Amino acid sequence: MMGPAHSLSGAAAWLGVGALAYGLDHPMPWPVLLTGALICAGAALAPDLDHKAATISRAFGPVSRWMCEVIDKLSHAVYKSTRGRGDAAGRSGGHRTLTHTWLWAVICGAVAAGVCVLGGRWGVLAVLFVHMVLAVEGLLWRQARVSSDVLVWLLGVTSAWMLTDILDKPGNGAGWLFDQPGQQYLWVGLPIALGSLVHCIGDAITVSGCPILWPIPLGRKRWYPVGPPKGMRFRAGSWVELKVLTPVFMALGGLCAVTALGLLG
Repeated sequence: MMGPAHSLSGAAAWLGVGALAYGLDHPMPWPVLLTGALICAGAALAPDLDHKAATISRAFGPVSRWMCEVIDKLSHAVYKSTRGRGDAAGRSGGHRTLTHTWLWAVICGAVAAGVCVLGGRWGVLAVLFVHMVLAVEGLLWRQARVSSDVLVWLLGVTSAWMLTDILDKPGNGAGWLFDQPGQQYLWVGLPIALGSLVHCIGDAITVSGCPILWPIPLGRKRWYPVGPPKGMRFRAGSWVELKVLTPVFMALGGLCAVTALGLLG
C-alpha cells in the first residue's frame, strides 16, 4: 500500500486496541489513545526505510537517506545469508525483506520502549518526535508535500513536546498498562510494533505479498511472500486502496475511537 493508507490503517489499529481495552475494563486515558494513534500512524510507514523512494526515506533529509542505504544493504545481506532453497537467488535489493517481518516489528517496539524508559523525558521526546513527523507525512501528506521539511519538523517537535507534557500529568497515561516504578512510557513500544505489523499486513494483500513470517520457513522458502489468493490482491495505489480501503479505515477508526472513549454507552 501507499503511505497515506498505511498511516490510516496504523491509526485505526491503535484505536481498535483502545476499544478492546475499554471492553476489557482497562480503558486508555484519552492522551494515550490520541498519542498512540499518532505513533502507530507514523510507525506504519517505518518498514519502508529499505526503499529510497519511500516517505520515511526522505522525511528527515540526509539522515534518513543515509539510514535508507544502510537498512537496504543490511536487509539484502540478511536475505542472502538466510534464504531457503526456494527463495530467489538473484535479488538485487533489500526492499520487503528484513523490515517487513514480525521479528523486526518486535525489535523496533522493544528498542523504542527501552529508549523511553532509560532515556527519561528526552528519550520519550525523541521517540515521539520521529513518529509525529512520520504521522504528519502520512496523514497530512498533501500538506506535507507542499511544505518545507523544516515546518514539518517544527510541527513534530511541538506535537511531541505538548503530548509529553499532557501525558506527564497524573492520571493521563504515562504509566498506562505498566504501572510499576520505572515503567512509565513502556507502553510506547506497543503502537510502534503494531504499526510495523499493520504495514506488513497491508503489503501482504498487495500483488507482491510480504514475508511477514520470516524466519519461520514455509516449504522450501524462508522468505515466503504471505498473502491472500492472487485474485484477492491489488496493486499499491489502485482504486481498491483509494476508494475502498481508505474510507473503511477512516470509518473503523472513528467507530473504535468513540467506543474507546466510552461515548457509545
